[in-house]
Amino acid sequence: MSLALIIVGHGSTMNPDSSAPTHQHADTIRALGIFDEVVCCFWKEEPNMREVYEMVEAETIYIVPNFISEGYFCQQVLPRELGLTGAVTKRDGRTLYYCDPVGVHANMMNLLVQRADEVAAGVPRAETSLIIVGHGTNLNENSTKAIQDQVKLIRESDQGFAAVVDAYMEEAPFVAKWDEMTTTPHVVVVPFFIADGLHSYQDIPVLLGIESEPGAALSEVGNVFRQNPITIRGRQLYYSSAIGTEPHLADVILDQVADFNQRHGLTLPSRRVQPSELEQALEDWIDAGRCTIGQVRIEPQDGGSFVLSHVDDGNSTERVSYKGAIAAREIARNRASGGFRSLHSAPDLACGWQLDVEDVAALKLALDFFYPAAVGLAAKAERGALGATPLREYLGRQTGMYRFTNTITDGQAFEIIAKACDSATCCQRQILWPLAPGQPLEGAAASKALPSIQDKAIPLFCVEACPRIVGPARQAAKKNHEAATQ
Repeated sequence: MSLALIIVGHGSTMNPDSSAPTHQHADTIRALGIFDEVVCCFWKEEPNMREVYEMVEAETIYIVPNFISEGYFCQQVLPRELGLTGAVTKRDGRTLYYCDPVGVHANMMNLLVQRADEVAAGVPRAETSLIIVGHGTNLNENSTKAIQDQVKLIRESDQGFAAVVDAYMEEAPFVAKWDEMTTTPHVVVVPFFIADGLHSYQDIPVLLGIESEPGAALSEVGNVFRQNPITIRGRQLYYSSAIGTEPHLADVILDQVADFNQRHGLTLPSRRVQPSELEQALEDWIDAGRCTIGQVRIEPQDGGSFVLSHVDDGNSTERVSYKGAIAAREIARNRASGGFRSLHSAPDLACGWQLDVEDVAALKLALDFFYPAAVGLAAKAERGALGATPLREYLGRQTGMYRFTNTITDGQAFEIIAKACDSATCCQRQILWPLAPGQPLEGAAASKALPSIQDKAIPLFCVEACPRIVGPARQAAKKNHEAATQ
């Protein structure tokens, strides 16, 4: 028996701030040794939900959404993308347990109170109003329920605050009117968000009156969070970072696993005792001389350790030295030209680094940070068990503003693929999916379906299209509709 934990986040294609806390909580839990494998996947970032199962080998997998509420994403998007049929899903010899999102757990209350005390240290609670602020939406009533439940818990537990209220960005009560909903000299605002991304770090400060306009992302400015208190509107305002950045949220993730087991009469299975098949596959490939993957070179060392470097660095000694598999995540997110590298298979990995990992297990983890799911997909391909999702099927799953993307013509699809997936400038993966069942790619797009000429490389496979296709497809579909209605 083997055991895995998948933590699901939203992610972003713009900066790493959205996914950073999810990765950090995974690191914390991984170090505890409770699970054989702990990985993350995201809606808007790699690793994506459709490929994450190729990163884990466990027969028993717990899935915990690192989301605030039981809204649209947790009830519809995640089950669809992860192929879940309910709280318990059995598929391909595996059992998948879908836990509740972290934001609805009762222990979040303790984190909110603790965060308030941290940002307003020494300030009497009796003179302080605590505002828990969320996004708010009319699309799903559960989006605000999680915040309202936490506010109720804090009030009923008599934490000593003069007032505890909920507020929102896009529905009443509006956070912009924070001074009208409180009367105390001290006001603490805690964003009920998973990460310090667009909303908590850039948008809400403008609504509070702290900033005149949204500033740069947290990862771009690289400084500490805003200094407290902020004297504004005759009050002392204390603004905290998002609650999802609290290190103890890792405990809440484990609490959701424990609660799931309690509700379903389960106990946590024992860890794996047999060697990992993917780790063995890696050793076999390296023994056979397959020592590159994408832009990464793998050099085995005496004693079972490995040194990783950029393929273009050769024997250069001008490298920054890193140790440990987790450092690969930081290296992989930087483009050669600077800035956030959201697509890991893009041919723009920065040079000038060397990463030392202690064994094949650490090597596998590091490669999953460099090229998510690539090792699992390559091993599955060797077994002849790797399938692919036709583009038409993928586009047919799109919803909201992208629901018309499947109306593009075949010619438009081939043109978009040739441009958005170009190997030299955009993506190094070999496409395995056809346009539709029995209809292969044509024209310039067909070259993306050809195997790599590097016979000594671990291949990078693409088994399903990504958002780089969806955006251009929406634009083409929109133009088709406009032309048809003129």
